[in-house]
Amino acid sequence: MPAVSDPGPVLQRPGLYRAMGIAALIVAGGTLLSRVLGLLRQVVFAWLLGAGATGDVYFVAFLIPDFLGYLLAGAYMAITLIPILTRRFAAGDEEDAWRAFWSISRVLLVGSVVLLAAAMPFISPVLRAVEPGFSDAQIAEATRLTRIVLPAQVFFILGQLFTAVQFARERFVVATLGPIVYNLGIILGGIIGALGREQPSADGFAWGVLGGAFVGIFLLQWWGARRCGLKWPTGSLRRHPAVRRYFALALPLMLGQSLVVLDEQLGRTFGSLIEDGGVSWLTFGRQTMLVPVGVIAQAAGVAAYPFLARLIAEGKHREMAEAVSRALRYIVVLSLAAAAALMALSVPAVRLLYERGSFDAADTIATAGTVVFFALGIPMWGLQQILARGFYAREEMWTPVIVGTLATAAAVPIYWGLYEAMGVNGLALASTVAITLYTAALAALWYRRTGGEHARPVAVTSLRNLPLAAAAGFGAWAAADWVMGRFPLQGELSSLAALAVGGVIVLAVTLAPPWVRRELR
Repeated sequence: MPAVSDPGPVLQRPGLYRAMGIAALIVAGGTLLSRVLGLLRQVVFAWLLGAGATGDVYFVAFLIPDFLGYLLAGAYMAITLIPILTRRFAAGDEEDAWRAFWSISRVLLVGSVVLLAAAMPFISPVLRAVEPGFSDAQIAEATRLTRIVLPAQVFFILGQLFTAVQFARERFVVATLGPIVYNLGIILGGIIGALGREQPSADGFAWGVLGGAFVGIFLLQWWGARRCGLKWPTGSLRRHPAVRRYFALALPLMLGQSLVVLDEQLGRTFGSLIEDGGVSWLTFGRQTMLVPVGVIAQAAGVAAYPFLARLIAEGKHREMAEAVSRALRYIVVLSLAAAAALMALSVPAVRLLYERGSFDAADTIATAGTVVFFALGIPMWGLQQILARGFYAREEMWTPVIVGTLATAAAVPIYWGLYEAMGVNGLALASTVAITLYTAALAALWYRRTGGEHARPVAVTSLRNLPLAAAAGFGAWAAADWVMGRFPLQGELSSLAALAVGGVIVLAVTLAPPWVRRELR
């Protein structure tokens, strides 16, 4: 008989999977809208500023803010804080949960303000060191924009903490609205900043980042946390043990800047060595690829994580491993279809999204090439989202970080070699090779921890669906090429028609078999 602490899959599974499914739909819907707005943000940016030196400078302005955010584990605060709160909620000690929350928040707020203030004098020399292909004028402009964007990290850090409260309560709606408001702020800032200017600058977008972070990431999430019961606790906040536990969990995430974090920066660094536009082509291509990753994989990972953490808190380790396996199979089916569609339809997708204003046909071809090689990695990006959260739910933070750090070290020569061989497309391919190595190593360790019997269903699903995805991709490419040949080459109508026809073919081929529909139930 199974132990009392691990009752197995008999009674808990239907209710658990239904709750996870509803949460995944909520997060996926919010993520889809956020990603669409993110693409719209890039469309407006490409329309106003194109893919040349101005765009490169703007994207580089996020280098230091993003790095400092990761150094403070800003991107992982919810992941780190959710198990701490969940254990207290599961034990019925809500008052101590709020004491833990505010004790951790106070330390992080003070630390973030001090660190960001200390970083200000070093922005220019750091950018000069990591962007060797930039001119002095580009470095000066990137420094100025960085100083506008940098304070937004304080709002991101606080917003992540408030988001963790909502996720620990298994509430997802308000949390998914934050990125939507944030993207709207950037779009609005960019348009307002362009009004009345003959030569639009990136200033409006930078100020939109700051305003969107304040309203969407900070204020809105504070309100959402209050709706979940957040309050100021009684008693002293000094020397609360949760602070030590938080940093014990967050330390590997702070120190181990893994491949998932540094992949984009590796592309920026090598991209700066290419002619003007290299960084922009990679950025537009990568963000196009991240749309299906966010909607399919990130949404599933975000939605599943609180439930996985609760299963661990309740001692249900076997059911947790089965829940991870089910999520992985879901990711495999949908991410293979997404990869096939994006590879086959990269040219009409990029043309429809970006080719207007300062973004010309040459930019479309260059960006579409990166999309093809980025899209090869969509399934691996998806699997990594779930596997990493499996380790985080078990509070094994060091494992993904160590594996990711080793993968990053291995990625540097891969980036250099493929850059020399293939230019900007080689950098996109290097990203896919690196994430594949990382995900394979993470999967091997996961199944060694949880038992190999959970690997077989995922492998069977992958082998069944890979030929379908390949056939769907080829059919979609052929159909899209035929459709675009019947319309004006530069017309948006041809791109839209090609996407519609190709998308229908991919959906019909990849989701038609009965075993596929069973995987998605």
